[in-house]
Amino acid sequence: MDTYTISSILDQLSALGDQTRTRILSLVERSEFTVSELCSVLQIAQPTASRHLKILSSEGWVEARVDGRNRHYRLSPVLDDAARALWRIVREEIGGEGAYAADAERARVVLEHRRIRSAAFFADTAERWDAMRTELFGSATGLAPLLGLIQQSWVVGDLGAGTGSLTAQLAPFAKKVIGVDRSEEMLSAARVRTESIDNAELRLGELESLPIETGELDLAILGLVLHYVVDPPRVLGEVHRALSTGGRLLLLDMRPHDRSVGYSEAMGHVWPGFETDRIGAWLVDAGFTGVRVLPLRPDPSATGPLLFLASAHA
Repeated sequence: MDTYTISSILDQLSALGDQTRTRILSLVERSEFTVSELCSVLQIAQPTASRHLKILSSEGWVEARVDGRNRHYRLSPVLDDAARALWRIVREEIGGEGAYAADAERARVVLEHRRIRSAAFFADTAERWDAMRTELFGSATGLAPLLGLIQQSWVVGDLGAGTGSLTAQLAPFAKKVIGVDRSEEMLSAARVRTESIDNAELRLGELESLPIETGELDLAILGLVLHYVVDPPRVLGEVHRALSTGGRLLLLDMRPHDRSVGYSEAMGHVWPGFETDRIGAWLVDAGFTGVRVLPLRPDPSATGPLLFLASAHA
């Protein structure tokens, strides 16, 4: 091992040698937080939070994105294997008790405010949602070319079903399609769309706690919904639980983009797209195998961000 590598490892150990910094990492691993949100959750002064964030940033543990006047901090998506393994060891040792449990409870309140803002957007836009999504993302939202791969014996989950457009497209190809959405307004539109489809079932529920039995699904589809949730790793863990052994996941979402301010305020987006490395790491951590994350070719008619498609096996 060369001198540079040893020095790098020691720097990383030093950065993790403070409880406040490990508490910060435990939070930003799950979702993004502003400095003021971290101060509220950790109950520390802003200069203290900024000092620790500066250390974590300089050592490559966290990164920030600018959203208007705020900076949102998150765990770096480009941690090398050694750093990621080191953090896993530290995370297992610190557990989830004491201060970490209290942090998690306070963080849930902060994140709930984001859920409320996103839910309000869907309640107001259910009638025009299909046209809006097609305008932004083009024909890729339907995943139409993949329908022929669905087997007639499969139970398919359309997770974040919205107004039921994909649920209706999937139904002729599968044994059963379960559409899940947290918005009653969206599901009302979906019920109208699927009322004549015998093998389509709609369920009200959160993606973080799916109203689906363990192993009930053969295929789960997350189509442009992950950027609306505050805790993507938890959602992916739930999807893994709901899939049968060997079941498959298809995940379509946005690549990182620079429109976060407008999308956050006008459309309730929580995440400004995802790096492919981050998605891959989350899927592996959730227990998936055979993970592939690939960018999709741009649709010339689309006006929104570029997209990626991820696939994996439970």
